Amino acid sequence: MTAPGESKRGPVVQDWVLALVVAAIQLVGGRNANLRQTGVHALDAFGYVLLLIGPVALLLRRSYPLPALLVTIASCAVYLLRGYGYGPIFVSLVIAFISAAIVGSRWWTYPLAPIGYLALLWPLPALVGHPADPWLAFGMIAWLGVLVAIAEGIRQRQAVLVARRQRAEAARRDEEAQRERRASEERLAIARELHDVLAHSLSLINVQSSVALELFAKKPEQAESALAAIKTASKDALAEVHTLLHSIRSGSAAEVRDSEVEPEFARARPDSERDRDNSAARSVEAPPPAPRSPAPSIEDLDALLQRTRAAGLTVDTRVIGTAHKLPSVVDVAAARIIQESLTNVVRHAPGAPAAVTIRYAADSVEITIDNARATGTQSKSGASGGNGILGMRERAHALGGQLIAGPRPSGGFRVVARLPSQVGAQEEVR
Repeated sequence: MTAPGESKRGPVVQDWVLALVVAAIQLVGGRNANLRQTGVHALDAFGYVLLLIGPVALLLRRSYPLPALLVTIASCAVYLLRGYGYGPIFVSLVIAFISAAIVGSRWWTYPLAPIGYLALLWPLPALVGHPADPWLAFGMIAWLGVLVAIAEGIRQRQAVLVARRQRAEAARRDEEAQRERRASEERLAIARELHDVLAHSLSLINVQSSVALELFAKKPEQAESALAAIKTASKDALAEVHTLLHSIRSGSAAEVRDSEVEPEFARARPDSERDRDNSAARSVEAPPPAPRSPAPSIEDLDALLQRTRAAGLTVDTRVIGTAHKLPSVVDVAAARIIQESLTNVVRHAPGAPAAVTIRYAADSVEITIDNARATGTQSKSGASGGNGILGMRERAHALGGQLIAGPRPSGGFRVVARLPSQVGAQEEVR
């Protein structure tokens, strides 16, 4: 990587080298051209100074392009009006003109070409007694046209390169924005999944622990059943959380470790040190993988409802239509909606039976969860509010579906979710 000081010194060194080369060309070439021409003023100290003014002005061509061009024009004009011979004094003028046309404004630079021609070649020199060669005057017209064309071509090429860099920078920023958006969506999905897992399990644990406390002295056998349900729910919740955390670590942390830490630090170390560290890492026993459990699915309703039924909730199931394979994101979303709805029944309508109806259509699947009025007393230890319905609605909307939740006219509560049977490739991967 180039240091900031080196990047700043580079153009300065180039300008000094260019100025020295142009000065040598103009001094040596100007002397030889002056000796070969007849009827010209002998090259004296003032003439050599004029030959050096142009190269010195080139040192300012980046910061002050137009003043540098005007200085070179003035030095050339005085040089020719003094009667010195035509020679390479025009080299600095050409370089200053191109630099001013590229760096500065073309509207201030291009008009100086005809003005300089009139002042240095024709007709001003002829009016003051220094007529130029007609062939030289005509030839310089063509050279000035070529010079303007070269300057404009370089200017247009630089504009194209700048536009290309700007498009590349815009594309890079857009890619970073998309990457950040995908990461944000992934974090939101992980947070929603953790919420659903923990809220469902902890709600069942909370209800069962309240039941166990109330029945511990009167009916210990039922309290034992409630404690067993708590043990099962907590074990399953831990397994699901471990599975989710394992997938996060293996998918995100490993990528960060492999793509960022290794290139930045490992490459900077000697090969022998990297080999020693790698062999030491291989000698350490790898930790056992996190327990894995299958993702919740509505294909096996009995397995999906096993934990809820163990908590004492009576759940009837009904499937309408021909069941077909759903995309994984739709299947998991439907399962989480069922679990969250039944968790709300356990928390807010104790003792009420529930019914889950799944209706398959050609392009959608509809899930309905009904429960009757509560027949028991709601536990006072439970939370009074939450984001369960909001989270279910966000899940449905994220897939292009919809969810309606509210009380039934006959009493109880109903949740209806309609999800599409097909989703785009992006949602499927997510």
